[in-house]
Amino acid sequence: MVASYPPPPWLLPVCRASSASSWVAMAAAMAASRSLRDLLMRRLVVPTPQGLSLCLRPLSSAVQDEASTAAPREAPGHNYESLRVTAAQKHILHVQLNRPEKRNAMNKAFWREMVECFNKIAQDPDCRAVVISGAGKVFTAGIDLMDMASEILQPQGDDVARISWNLRNLITRYQETFSVIEKCPKPVIAAIHGACIGAGVDLITACDIRYCAQDAFFQVKEVDIGLAADVGTLQRLPKIIGNQSLVNELAFTCRTMMADEALGSGLVSRLFPDKEGMLDAVFTLAAEISTKSPVAVQSTKINLIYSRNHPVTEGLNYTATWNMSMLQTQDIIKSVQAAMEKKELKSVTFSKL
Repeated sequence: MVASYPPPPWLLPVCRASSASSWVAMAAAMAASRSLRDLLMRRLVVPTPQGLSLCLRPLSSAVQDEASTAAPREAPGHNYESLRVTAAQKHILHVQLNRPEKRNAMNKAFWREMVECFNKIAQDPDCRAVVISGAGKVFTAGIDLMDMASEILQPQGDDVARISWNLRNLITRYQETFSVIEKCPKPVIAAIHGACIGAGVDLITACDIRYCAQDAFFQVKEVDIGLAADVGTLQRLPKIIGNQSLVNELAFTCRTMMADEALGSGLVSRLFPDKEGMLDAVFTLAAEISTKSPVAVQSTKINLIYSRNHPVTEGLNYTATWNMSMLQTQDIIKSVQAAMEKKELKSVTFSKL
């Protein structure tokens, strides 16, 4: 039996003129419409303007408080010679270049350990965001030439073909050291202070977000040591700053780019007076990202990188194929419900990914 509802005032004249059967039919239609609306709201619906403003508000005070008070601890399963990995906060890992006495120069161990580290992070279901920074006074002085010279300048092989083959394998291994950051589905935020030279630029251009301190400076240094950059800068930097003339200038001359110019060119998205303020902001940002659906965030990173490297039509097709399965996640229902109930996403429990 269909429950009857009193008609609204604007409908009274019509209802008085209608038969009892027509009123029952109208009530049934209204009930069906209400049920359909409720079903759609439970499944997938654009939030109300009030809910939308909730999603777009500045970083919440709760997230900021957690970011500033959490004490780091060593991350299990991450023991390295050149890196230090700590669980800075819930769902956030902090990867530090950890050779401060050598200005975080990248030795043989570094090129191997970065791959191991980020492959583990990619498979870590508890991790939702990564911060990468440099211990000590600088981010990195780039490649450790003293440690790496034998591999680069004395390659193995009996003839030109074999030497070239081995050199190519070596270069592709080094390229993977930074490509693994891009392949990791977790968002990676670079926090740069002091010098970021040579391979340091290759590293940060593989990251998703870059903040820097006022004392930061950047150099594409490879031409000064007699080679073309070959592990990512020449491929990624033009797409980041969108100014081929500036990229050419930096690469040909090896001149220093100071922090203000890095901000103006788009190499970094925010600039801070000192390292401490920058790290506070970086961890607040990472904490905010970690409150979101990991399905949504990691899917977004994968699709952004794919779309950057493909035409728009191919990117749209890839996204459609991707989302035909990802739209079935329970994270959508949880996120929309939290927005409608004016709750922070921090209060929502998303499954691990």
